[in-house]
Amino acid sequence: MTIDQVLTLAVLAAVVAALIWDKGRPDVVALSGAAVLLMTGVVRPVEVQGAFASPAILALASLFVIAYALELSGLLDRLIQLAVAMCKRLGAAGIWLMLSGIGLISCFLNSTPMVVLGAPVIRDVANALKLSPKRYLMPLSYITVLTGCCTLIGTSTNLLVDDMARLVGQPRFGIFEISVVGVPVALAGGLYLFLFSGRLLRRSVDEPAGPVDPRMPHHPLRIGAAQVGDADLFAVPQKLQPGRAAIALAVFVGAIALAALNVAPIAATAFAGAVLLILLRVITADEAYGGLRPEILLLIAGMVVIGIAMDESGLADAATRLLVGSMDGISPLIALIVLYLATMILTELLSNATVAVLVTPIAVALAESLAVSPRPFLVAVMMAASLAFATPFGYQTNVIVYQMGGYRYMDFVRVGLPLNLLTFVVAIIGITAFFPF
Repeated sequence: MTIDQVLTLAVLAAVVAALIWDKGRPDVVALSGAAVLLMTGVVRPVEVQGAFASPAILALASLFVIAYALELSGLLDRLIQLAVAMCKRLGAAGIWLMLSGIGLISCFLNSTPMVVLGAPVIRDVANALKLSPKRYLMPLSYITVLTGCCTLIGTSTNLLVDDMARLVGQPRFGIFEISVVGVPVALAGGLYLFLFSGRLLRRSVDEPAGPVDPRMPHHPLRIGAAQVGDADLFAVPQKLQPGRAAIALAVFVGAIALAALNVAPIAATAFAGAVLLILLRVITADEAYGGLRPEILLLIAGMVVIGIAMDESGLADAATRLLVGSMDGISPLIALIVLYLATMILTELLSNATVAVLVTPIAVALAESLAVSPRPFLVAVMMAASLAFATPFGYQTNVIVYQMGGYRYMDFVRVGLPLNLLTFVVAIIGITAFFPF
């Protein structure tokens, strides 16, 4: 191994270990690793600059601003008020309809603010109906994760995989290209939650919610290695302002439509939409900065730098040769299954950004070594790097409901592990059907 490869491997191991054992904020850990690689010359300043100017980061930052404009306009709060009224009329069925509505919105907006907004409402409505909030808070988190996989912009993981794949020469994904896999996965997962989550949670539902651990800070909400930002950005009720709400919604729909029609990439349309909202005074510049989620953006930037170092040092190629050698003679389908399962297991332990950076270059190289299209392998990484339900730390939104609902760790195992297996089967079937080798 070269010196650069040794340094990159050491930094990668240190970052992964720090994330697993929660030795610091994930964004700070990732940036620390990037700083070491920069100071040792493994990556150049221009490559670090490119990581911070990544289209994935630009798209995410712009979408955060647009989402915050929708929140400040009062539109999301108004939708929640209507949902509460519906739940009071329909009872438990109304709560499930509300969960479905939140899931639909999460196809296009980041799931974390949706759960921050929706979780207290779900809890209060369930309590008003004399139902246990535990019955619905975990499905809320799971549903937003499932629907986030339905589009390229539904989760930061998809954007990051797309961005990392571009760095190794792969064409970009369309905004709805993965919907043919994501929608069946979301429908199957949602049906499972509706039919079985209550039975699997019955013992926990019958118990009162446990006290919140006072050692866990609330701002920002953190459990283990998850970092979900400042909930106060989305917690203050906003009065509906019809004019601003209409403009914000029109800009959001326009950005999505232009990207879907391939007029421009989502990074360009979302960025133009965010700037337009500022120019039209729907949101002020200060408010736009307040709506950004720097801890998520910087985490992704730091992990992109590590990914670049893996590529530039040849470490990714070496890991791929080792993996390919162990799969010599294996069919592409078996290789796809192994890649999906390995990615899913890693996601239960590490942040989504970490897994995307680790696995995406390996997925492309693995496909090329088998002389097949990398597309199905990239879709598998997108799905598996989000669809991790068996621990409270598999996805950011799990952290919020874990704390609010007073769940036990094993509650996530009982409900999440079968959901992992179900989504795995549906995803593999969908990938092989719509993304041929």
